[in-house]
Amino acid sequence: MKNSDIFEKDREYIVHTYNRFPIALKSGHGAHAEDFEGKTYIDFSSGIGTNSLGFCNDAWTQAVVSQVKQLQHTSNLFYTLPNSLLAERLCKITGYSKVFFGNSGAEVNEGAIKLARKYGREARGEQCNRIITLEKSFHGRTITTLSATGQDIFHQSFFPFTEGFCYVPANNSRALYENVDDTVCAVMIELVQGESGVNVLEKEYVKQIEKVCREKNILLIVDEVQTGIGRTGTFLCSEQYGIYPNVITLAKGLGAGLPIGAVLMDKLTENVFQAGDHGSTFGGNPIACVGAVEVLKQVVNKDFLADVKFKSDFMHKKLSAMPNVTDVSGMGLMFGLSLKKKLRAGEVAKKCVEKGLLVLTAKEKLRIMPPLNITKEEIDAGLNILKACLSDILL
Repeated sequence: MKNSDIFEKDREYIVHTYNRFPIALKSGHGAHAEDFEGKTYIDFSSGIGTNSLGFCNDAWTQAVVSQVKQLQHTSNLFYTLPNSLLAERLCKITGYSKVFFGNSGAEVNEGAIKLARKYGREARGEQCNRIITLEKSFHGRTITTLSATGQDIFHQSFFPFTEGFCYVPANNSRALYENVDDTVCAVMIELVQGESGVNVLEKEYVKQIEKVCREKNILLIVDEVQTGIGRTGTFLCSEQYGIYPNVITLAKGLGAGLPIGAVLMDKLTENVFQAGDHGSTFGGNPIACVGAVEVLKQVVNKDFLADVKFKSDFMHKKLSAMPNVTDVSGMGLMFGLSLKKKLRAGEVAKKCVEKGLLVLTAKEKLRIMPPLNITKEEIDAGLNILKACLSDILL
């Protein structure tokens, strides 16, 4: 079978909601992948930050396959050991009290929004249901998480959108203060806005948000769907800001390639949801949970996280010196490359793929998110391809 055979089936049977690169991946290991024609690629995308341990990590694969042979699924009307073990480890690692499992970032963000609105209603009455989010944010593609997303481009075609969201510019404390009143039940933020350009929030601004939330009895929700699970060099990005949100959402890297999401709740919020308030058929699936437990075994390690920081510093220095790159934003192994004005990130990304490097884009930026355990040799090889592609681009 050739790549073109896959393309043809895709065009005939799959709804075209994705602008795919012209390759069909067949297999992979670590940060290397291979297509159906034997061409190899270095992965600087990790499934948009999902393959935290790269392709088919040996220990992760063994754990998942073992669980597949034992129990693949049961409803949440019954207890399972993988579900309980993962919840216990997440709570002990992070210091949170309870966890709810879903299947994706959008799903757990939806859960966090429901949690906040119920909390607001119980704490201050029916009018307390508004949630403040940031301009340029991204929280998912369901109707409600699109409504929470502070980008006009997503607020098209699917009317009516869910009411009750207010967007304020990032790093602007005055705008935040002006919008806080008795109708606000939560502030929901990403510490690094991945989809809109890998924009890092200022630490002082984030501390001010936490202070306002504490003073006004407003929940602070931090969406760590992309930044969590070691992506920024600490297990949670929140650690680097010195904050303790009431609610944290996780997904992507937690499953290392399997669909899973988690809502972490503190002592204030752990009892808001009662039986029947929320649910998910596949949430807490034993196979996904076993895979996530293995992720935690590897990521929650001082040497592992120190290595992420080391590779981050190394790559940042190399990326900043690349031809036609004007700026590098991001944190940990999460980079946004600003290019000279006449360059289009999409065209550069396409050229990289042609030369054997998988990369991403974020608006006008080139986005790089390699597996957390990528080797120095794989980094060097990928950077060499990227440099060659950027050098070949004509202004």
